[in-house]
Amino acid sequence: MDPYSFRRALRERRLAGAGFLDRDGTVSTALPIFYDCLNCPSYCCTYPRIPVTKRDILRLAKHFEMDEDEATAAFTKKGWTSRERVMQHQSDEIFGSACRFLDLETRLCTVHTVRPSVCRGHPDGPNCGYYTFLMAERRDQDDPDFNARAYNVPGEFPKLEAGDP
Repeated sequence: MDPYSFRRALRERRLAGAGFLDRDGTVSTALPIFYDCLNCPSYCCTYPRIPVTKRDILRLAKHFEMDEDEATAAFTKKGWTSRERVMQHQSDEIFGSACRFLDLETRLCTVHTVRPSVCRGHPDGPNCGYYTFLMAERRDQDDPDFNARAYNVPGEFPKLEAGDP
């Protein structure tokens, strides 16, 4: 790209607002993405508090062909306040517990098309903190499948558990 085209593209970028310069010199307003959910063990699905709105519950109810009260009882539990509802969890080998809709084999959401709004908006920017951490750990461990857990399974590291001989 010649210097004049580059300057013109920068000027267009300023005019376009928070745009980004693509490789071909065009201005794009799409944010670059620095994570890949398909290369992650779904850490965000293991947050202990995954809040759901009434609209989320209605969307799940419609998907499963049940009424709002049935969906509330089947999929949610009380949250931190009397009015808050959060997703129910299931046991998870990697993180201890995970959203009840996470497929523990594929690590994918089983209700992705009707997932709660908090899940639709995550992460709320071009970066995912856990993904950045995970990729650094996989690189440092020289293990592309390494999953950093929030806890260690008893018996997993017997030499460390035994202490110094």
